[in-house]
Amino acid sequence: MKENIDLNNNIGFEPLIDNDSKILILGSFPSVKSRENLFYYGHPQNRFWKMLAYIFNENQPKSIEEKKELCRKHKIALWDVVIESNLKGSSDLALKKSNYKIANIPTLLKNHPSINGILCNGKFSFKLYNSYFADLKIDAICMPSTSPANARFDITIWENEIKKRI
Repeated sequence: MKENIDLNNNIGFEPLIDNDSKILILGSFPSVKSRENLFYYGHPQNRFWKMLAYIFNENQPKSIEEKKELCRKHKIALWDVVIESNLKGSSDLALKKSNYKIANIPTLLKNHPSINGILCNGKFSFKLYNSYFADLKIDAICMPSTSPANARFDITIWENEIKKRI
C-alpha cells in the first residue's frame, strides 16, 4: 500500500512507529526522490537502509514493506521534524529558506513512552529539533547525515548510538 503524499504540496510522511519503538530517528524533510518513491530515505544513494541492514546484520531491504519490517523488528521509529513545506528541491539549505510546518513531536513521544532516544539524521534536523523542542525530556543526538552529499559519513557513530538504546 502506498503512503498518501502530494508531491505538489510537499507534504511529508506519517511517522513509522509502534508501541515497541525505542529509538526515534528524525530527518529534516523527505527528499524529492523519497517523495517520488513514497517512503523515507528513498534516494538510491542514501546510506540509511544499507546502514541499518549492516548494523543489524540483515539483508538490505528493497521494498517499502521490507523497510518497515526492518524498523519494526529492531524497534526503530522514523519521522521528520518538518512535515510540510514549500521546498523546491531536496537540500536542507533550500528547506531553511522555505516556509514549513513542524511535526508535533511532543504528542508523538507522549503517545509512545517506550521511545528512549532520539537520533537526528544530520545537522539541520538536530538544529530544528533543538529550536522547537529543547524543553522535552529526551535529548536528541546529532548523527552524521546518511545523505550521499555527506562526505564525512561514519557508520560506527550510528552503530554505537543505536546499540546503546536497543
